[in-house]
Amino acid sequence: MSEVNQLVARNVRRYRQERGMSLGELARRSGLSKQTLSKVEHGLGNPTVETLTLVGAALDIPARRLLTEWGTPVFVQRNGEAEWTEDEGWSERVLDEVYGSGYVRNHILELHRGVEISDPVEAHPPGTLHHVYVIKGRLRTGPLADPVNVEAGDFVRFPGDVPYRHVCLDDHVICHVVTTLPQLRQFGPRVTAH
Repeated sequence: MSEVNQLVARNVRRYRQERGMSLGELARRSGLSKQTLSKVEHGLGNPTVETLTLVGAALDIPARRLLTEWGTPVFVQRNGEAEWTEDEGWSERVLDEVYGSGYVRNHILELHRGVEISDPVEAHPPGTLHHVYVIKGRLRTGPLADPVNVEAGDFVRFPGDVPYRHVCLDDHVICHVVTTLPQLRQFGPRVTAH
């Protein structure tokens, strides 16, 4: 069973139970068979976009909520199971990525003295913020026009929608970085002709 199917299964079951709705009632409201809905709630098969849209409408929620983790289950990433991305002078471990009203990415960033990422990091979409907590060492970070020096125990938040850079000021720096991006509209507002 795929993780996405399990996520959909948890959400359909949760929203149906929160509404005090039986599987039969959900089938009646959605126009889908109880057998199809039972498979969805057990994470079996691959529900189509149409199926998710019908289920969402029957539960009075947007279909995208069925594909979004809303606070459950608890997620633990053990140190021994961590995956690191490495390059010359730096390494990164992504802690978590969450989608919902926006996008949140947690990661650990390690830098080593003498190896500066030569180019500034490109600007992210409008409204992006970086939240940096320094665990070890000293770091110069922030927008190219307004960098700050921070050290272990310091926290800094800065806009990520402008080019920025991280520079190691000690032999070894470790920091926890959280990047938040607001949910952006994909389509413009509809204009109704009169």
